[in-house]
Amino acid sequence: MRKSRVSKAKQEKLIEHFVAGSTARCTADLVGVNPKTAICFFHRLRQIIKEKLEAENVEFLEGEIERDESYFGGHRKGKRGRGAAGKVPVFGLLKRGGKVYTKIIPNAKTSTLMPIIKEKIVPDSIVYIDTWKGYDALDISEFKHYRINHSKLFASEKKHINGIGNFWNQAKRQMRKFNGVPREYFPLCLKACEWRFNNPKPNRSSPN
Repeated sequence: MRKSRVSKAKQEKLIEHFVAGSTARCTADLVGVNPKTAICFFHRLRQIIKEKLEAENVEFLEGEIERDESYFGGHRKGKRGRGAAGKVPVFGLLKRGGKVYTKIIPNAKTSTLMPIIKEKIVPDSIVYIDTWKGYDALDISEFKHYRINHSKLFASEKKHINGIGNFWNQAKRQMRKFNGVPREYFPLCLKACEWRFNNPKPNRSSPN
């Protein structure tokens, strides 16, 4: 960023609008820079955020953890939900009262999900999941878990996964602003959504 030809004052304005959730094109008009400049600047901010999060995500999650997957992509005809064609599957972990962690996955099979769970969550933590068969291995694992059957009861006291569901809604709402995210840029946008959720009141220099 220091090598940019954009003045420091305009860089600060660009960061402020990025943090506020403005699109690059709208920000370009407000700050008075070329749209391509704003797009490149925002792209670099997302790269910085992704690198920073990946460096920080070596820590374990413990306590009460919600787990769920979601599928990102445009509206398509045919099958929805798990296994929907053309969509990008993402696995998420949310520590209640804490942060969310996301990872793009090839599928929602047990062989894919369990290594992530064991890598990220401290044994003896309490975890909340839905009835997806990919979590069946938890029945014989070191984790205490509760299953939520959404077809019968969406939430009961602490037995819910509303927290991670709220994150999915926020992330998809944020990405809809772009009228579609190219698949190669999706990992950057996903981590930017993760960062926004984990930092609801960031200062303007937070992405650096």
